[in-house]
Amino acid sequence: MENSRTQQATISVIIPHLNQGKQLRRCLTALGAGHRIPDEVIVVDNGSHTVPDEICGDFAWVTLISQPLRGPGLARNLGAAQATGELLAFIDADCFPELTWLAEAENSFRDPGVHISGGDVKISYVDPHHLTAVEAYESIFSYRMEHYIKRQGFCGTGNLVVRRDIFERIGPFKGLTVAEDREWGHRACFKGYHIRYAPKQVVYHAARPSLDALQLKWDRQLTHDWAECSSNWGRITWAMKAMALALSPLPAVARIICSSRVTGLRNRASAWFVLVRIRLFRTKRMMLLLNGADASRHLEQWNKFDAL
Repeated sequence: MENSRTQQATISVIIPHLNQGKQLRRCLTALGAGHRIPDEVIVVDNGSHTVPDEICGDFAWVTLISQPLRGPGLARNLGAAQATGELLAFIDADCFPELTWLAEAENSFRDPGVHISGGDVKISYVDPHHLTAVEAYESIFSYRMEHYIKRQGFCGTGNLVVRRDIFERIGPFKGLTVAEDREWGHRACFKGYHIRYAPKQVVYHAARPSLDALQLKWDRQLTHDWAECSSNWGRITWAMKAMALALSPLPAVARIICSSRVTGLRNRASAWFVLVRIRLFRTKRMMLLLNGADASRHLEQWNKFDAL
């Protein structure tokens, strides 16, 4: 794509896609309108029922490729392998960037000490004046990027920018059997690469369309977490966390009241209602896993509800 400004580094944007045509078009439209235009955009289809060739064809600067092996991490790896940019910017098809997204990222990487940059992810609303209960909940409790980066040592891959040479040193994302963003971030930190939180590097993500979709997300996450609990002590810790989780909605009231991500008593009450439902659901699922339930089926489709 053409860009009249002198750039510090070339930027490749990589987008994994699975049955998200409407959202992908919105993402590409926002990228094309941004203050910093990407030097290339690679969409990696991961086995969609309808390959988005017509959508990508409407944007002459987009390259569409296919990764038949399932999993967004594997799709990102293929996109990174074919990208030519000095910076690799990862965003999901069901996200769309703030107009200043890449400009902010580019500005961060003017500092040669920045290896990886992770930005904020905010919820986009169907109707900003009438939030659904799930939108209110996810605005406060989902995509906590600052917390993930500063406290847990990883960044969600819906808003991640990394120098190409650093990505190659860290290595590729894993497949569906692990939480690939968390695993990759921990591997990066282990190798000595700091992830910088960039609050002005913003993308938007729609809330999940229903409580069922939110529960499916947690089924996948709990399956990943359970896979790491192989020891007896790990199982004891798991049981203790499950019991603590059942009691956790009450202390969370203060966080809901103080959050700046929603306004109004109705939205805060809705967020707390969903919080109670989700944490009791997680407690039940954790106890089922502890008692031998097989949840591997939850890894098969990594965005079953996102396409609705």
